[in-house]
Amino acid sequence: MGIQTPNGFNLDNSGKRIVVDPVTRIEGHMRVEVNVDDQNVIRNAVSTGTMWRGIEVILRGRDPRDAWAFTERICGVCTGTHALTSVRAVENALDIKIPENANSIRNIMQLALQVHDHLVHFYHLHALDWVDVVSALSADPKATSQLAQSISSWPLSSPGYFKDLQTRLKKFVESGQLGPFKNGYWGHAAYKLPPEANLMAVAHYLEALDFQKEIVKIHTIYGGKNPHPNWLVGGVPCAINVDGVGAINMERLNLVSSIIDRCIEFTEQVYLPDLQAIGSFYKDWLYGGGLSGKSVMAYGDIPEHANDYSAASLKLPQGVILNGNLKEIYPIDLKDPNQIQEFVTHSWYKYPDETKGLHPWDGVTEPHYELGPKTKGTKTNIEALDEEAKYSWIKSPRWKGNAVEVGPLARYIIGYAQGKAEFKDPTDKLLKDLGLPVTALFSTLGRTAA
Repeated sequence: MGIQTPNGFNLDNSGKRIVVDPVTRIEGHMRVEVNVDDQNVIRNAVSTGTMWRGIEVILRGRDPRDAWAFTERICGVCTGTHALTSVRAVENALDIKIPENANSIRNIMQLALQVHDHLVHFYHLHALDWVDVVSALSADPKATSQLAQSISSWPLSSPGYFKDLQTRLKKFVESGQLGPFKNGYWGHAAYKLPPEANLMAVAHYLEALDFQKEIVKIHTIYGGKNPHPNWLVGGVPCAINVDGVGAINMERLNLVSSIIDRCIEFTEQVYLPDLQAIGSFYKDWLYGGGLSGKSVMAYGDIPEHANDYSAASLKLPQGVILNGNLKEIYPIDLKDPNQIQEFVTHSWYKYPDETKGLHPWDGVTEPHYELGPKTKGTKTNIEALDEEAKYSWIKSPRWKGNAVEVGPLARYIIGYAQGKAEFKDPTDKLLKDLGLPVTALFSTLGRTAA
């Protein structure tokens, strides 16, 4: 097998094979196999989706207006995004126009989800890679307070507050029932934060855990519940009557407004200062950028005007960057079936001609679970996958044949390249404060900051 060069990366799978299955702290089912050399440096990685979902099959023969209710069950963390996309697709197909108020409510719900997901990902799915919980027990609460107050005016920063938290954390650790903190690599040399920064971060971890339940109330007000709020083709599922009792009245609108204000406060006073403070200790993490330094794509979102999905109307940027060339941004045409195609060369599905990709409209979702000849193990007990054959339940989407990264970092790179002030200014400030070049965006550190 030896050396391979997918998407411009040199991969060598001749070393020791290590399997991580399942990969935790994500939504869904995932397995990763890596090859390490004699220095324990990863030289090859194979990522595979291990669960057959079959949402496309479930949707066959159903009323398109109900599709949103099934598609959003794909994920309970990014809850609502798939549903909104489904609703928009039906509206586009039937040329249905939505009211301006409906557009505003959809935007508020989507932005609330983005803030929620950023907080959950950073503090609860990702922070423990950088924060040593046990180290916080040796911190000086007074010094922790001074550190916290030096980077933010957040009120929960007194020595007594951190002392009390430290006492509760000590009892928690001594109980031996660590829950989400079990099996951590506490004390490992790769952790670089001083004890005081660890104590501050643990405090904010717990505060964010408590605060996230407040953010999702926006979904329950407009969508009836969370996760998986309700949506509606042609508008939104909530009636609005400022003087009513059972509808969205002034009391509920004021509650939404107060939650938005608190989101802004928590983001500016806790989340962003923590990002910069923790990032300052891990400035050497300028690798692990994946495709971000090569090819990225963003569809754009948050239309300022209802039914207008032009780049000028979208608050989030739109476009494609290929081969790391920030000076050239390709336009996206959703009506062009040759732009987005899905391939199943390495996926457990069957196409009439597997040398070609299919646009999702023409897509075929026919499961075909067959292991490659170099697979080690059996169908029910795989020891090592054959990456030259089919090895995943996830299809491979491509933009004009190119593998591209999407998500927050992709949006920031495209917005930065377009010179949009709301993306360029905070990026330049962060890079300046950390003393890092623009290329630092294309890294684990850059992805975390996005």
